[in-house]
Amino acid sequence: MLDEAREAPDAVARLLAADGDLYAALGDDLRANAPQAVLTIARGSSDHAAHYMAYLVMARLGRLVTSLPMSVVTLYQSHLQCDGLLSLAFSQSGQSHDLILPTRFFRAGGARTVAFVNDKASPLAEAAQWVFDLRAGVETSVAATKSYIAQLVAGARLVAAWQNDSELQRALLALPAALQGALRKNWQLGVDALIDADRLFVISRGLGLPVAMEAALKLKEICGIQAEAFSGAELRHGPMALIDEGYPLLVFALRGPAQSGLLALADDLRRRGARVLLIAPSESPQRDLPLSASDADELDPIIAIQSFYVMVEALARARGRDPDAPRHLAKITVTR
Repeated sequence: MLDEAREAPDAVARLLAADGDLYAALGDDLRANAPQAVLTIARGSSDHAAHYMAYLVMARLGRLVTSLPMSVVTLYQSHLQCDGLLSLAFSQSGQSHDLILPTRFFRAGGARTVAFVNDKASPLAEAAQWVFDLRAGVETSVAATKSYIAQLVAGARLVAAWQNDSELQRALLALPAALQGALRKNWQLGVDALIDADRLFVISRGLGLPVAMEAALKLKEICGIQAEAFSGAELRHGPMALIDEGYPLLVFALRGPAQSGLLALADDLRRRGARVLLIAPSESPQRDLPLSASDADELDPIIAIQSFYVMVEALARARGRDPDAPRHLAKITVTR
């Protein structure tokens, strides 16, 4: 896991160096023929990457994006309307039937179907009309790292192409160097603070929430911690009742419109006696875990998860667990 997490900057460099014409072509097509509906198809870490792209599309392009409950197609066999639909499937392996079948269904119905996948020979790639190779290279770790980061970058790259936004495109090109810097950030404080934790909230908001969801999954997956992700706004609608003295919280307070509210929330939680680990830019005086910056605020979540992966792998080992052999899990999960 650690080796593959450290390969992410090179994987992103490969992704950004390839397929420029393909991204531009789909971007041109989406501007010329705007979709009437947009949905994502994904599970697990890939679903968190899909959430990130969905938020970018909604925030930048003003188009609502729905996360498809795949069982609507695979189990209930609903005849969903495909006219004007854009479907975006995210998968590392491209093997899961409940991504493949909806993609086939939507394409047969006339929708534009897109797959972001790390295996261009996979059934999902074959099912989709537009296929974007993540170019992450072989990923053998059960816990996805470099493929997840590549999915985040691919989603942002398509949004930049859709908007024809040269500023975001330039910021993306600077990501490999920023990711290398993120690998060097010292998050040992997080390992020390969470070594004995059995429960944890991971908090963020807006574009930071998809990486909070990913962080919570990894804390469950390889560390055995019952970690749950919440929006900073949702925390006050019930979950706050669970927070008592010493309750651990990991707060991603990334740059952007949500940051000030998250910083204020972190202060409030500390006053309540919670053990807050605040992830924020290095210049933030309250921060516990330093965050590298990208050339665009909206790309900071990608930088943050790179640093997190190094920490969570070390945390698993400190807790006596093997991050390369999480219990009851396999690399490829096939669901229907």
